[in-house]
Amino acid sequence: MSFLVVEGLSLSFGGVRAVDDVSFTLAKGELLALIGPNGAGKSTCFNMLYGVSRPDSGSVKLDGNELVGLKPRQIWRLGVGRTFQITATFTSMTVCENVQMALLSHANRTFGIFRRAHDAYRDQAMDLLDIIGMRGQADRPTNVLAYGDLKRLELAIALANEPKLLLMDEPTAGMAQPERRSLMKLTADLVRDRGTSVLFTEHDMDVVFEHSHRLLVLNRGRVLAEGSVAEVRADPKVREIYLGGGSTYASMETNHA
Repeated sequence: MSFLVVEGLSLSFGGVRAVDDVSFTLAKGELLALIGPNGAGKSTCFNMLYGVSRPDSGSVKLDGNELVGLKPRQIWRLGVGRTFQITATFTSMTVCENVQMALLSHANRTFGIFRRAHDAYRDQAMDLLDIIGMRGQADRPTNVLAYGDLKRLELAIALANEPKLLLMDEPTAGMAQPERRSLMKLTADLVRDRGTSVLFTEHDMDVVFEHSHRLLVLNRGRVLAEGSVAEVRADPKVREIYLGGGSTYASMETNHA
């Protein structure tokens, strides 16, 4: 049964059709990669799914609930987490405090001048840092973290609302290859252990081929291909338009034969 159902999603900017009649589904506990060349409409799709941009037409239903028209904070409270291409953390806070802030927001709690939030939800924050392997860095200032650690911290923040759906926009961008594999393995473990559904965009085909259950390929705002890794890799349109059909694709075939 489909958990996320996207139907006829379209959005134009100044006469340019950024996303054009995109439809797809995502099951519970499924990891779907949304791929395509630069300018294909991937991030625009993400922004519509998360309420940042409102589509000109179309529907986005999460477990039967319509998301179009809702604000990001409302969508977040329905159980949707998101990570971004560029990490979004509070650099003036520690690693643990960043996660605590997300937990406080999820609990809808505020603190005034006479109430300190320093110790609130610290145990829960430490549990999330355990999951991403950063418990030992809990009290480090965020502004001294390596980029790969910032990406892992952002994942912990995204998990603070116990998401049913996790949207990850180029989660491994800027990371070294070992860090990429480690982060995506962690994501795959969450899918397996928690039944979390994950939709992610990614340019690293090694990551895509190794961890995805299915692939959705966009080109110029439209769905070019959809299916299993094997089906998409064999699709002649994908070879020609996205993967190039030349040495780059041949290298991918060799690496993943």
